[in-house]
Amino acid sequence: MPSKQFDIFMKRLREATTIISQANLAKTLSISRSAITQAKKNDSIPIKWITELSRLHNVNPDWLEKGSGPKILSQNNFHEIFQQVPKVQAMLSAGGGSFETEPKIEEFYSFRKDWLSRKGQPKDMVLMDIFGNSMEPELKDGDTVLIDQSQKAVLAGAIYAVGLADAIVVKRLEKRPKELVLLSENERYPMMRFRDEEMNSVRIIGKVIWVCREMN
Repeated sequence: MPSKQFDIFMKRLREATTIISQANLAKTLSISRSAITQAKKNDSIPIKWITELSRLHNVNPDWLEKGSGPKILSQNNFHEIFQQVPKVQAMLSAGGGSFETEPKIEEFYSFRKDWLSRKGQPKDMVLMDIFGNSMEPELKDGDTVLIDQSQKAVLAGAIYAVGLADAIVVKRLEKRPKELVLLSENERYPMMRFRDEEMNSVRIIGKVIWVCREMN
């Protein structure tokens, strides 16, 4: 019988870290035991777990996820392969708007440089949390999104972080003649239209290029 992804993941964790059980893993990641159980049931490992475990234990995320490359990252090969992306304190509201807009850095998360470069400009990327349900089911309350602040040109149907006065929201954008439309996925929320001079009040922060979601 083929080995399951979750069992291989746990085996590698025991080899490279002091984590020897699912209870240890839940405590290390500050998540519930049910989240671990769900991941085992689905036989899938959230990328956010890989990233956090790599940061905490200096384990090569490629080795932890796929068994490739060195087990432990040295100071040299870590910076050759990975780039740290800041997670900022401002919360993106998928609802009526969040006023927590101070761009204070909470911590850094490591991503492969080659992967980031395929997505956009790594130096202009930040991570933020989603607050609210207007973009469900596409984006859910508590999701973490990766935003490329270099990508401000509106592509129809793409999702962007947008500043409105003192609020930051995340919406799908559509640019029409003399009009910018902000669309929610949740049909309970009406579209927002900005016409003519009103369009100048909309600050496009950047394009959402990746989302990370904890399993419940």
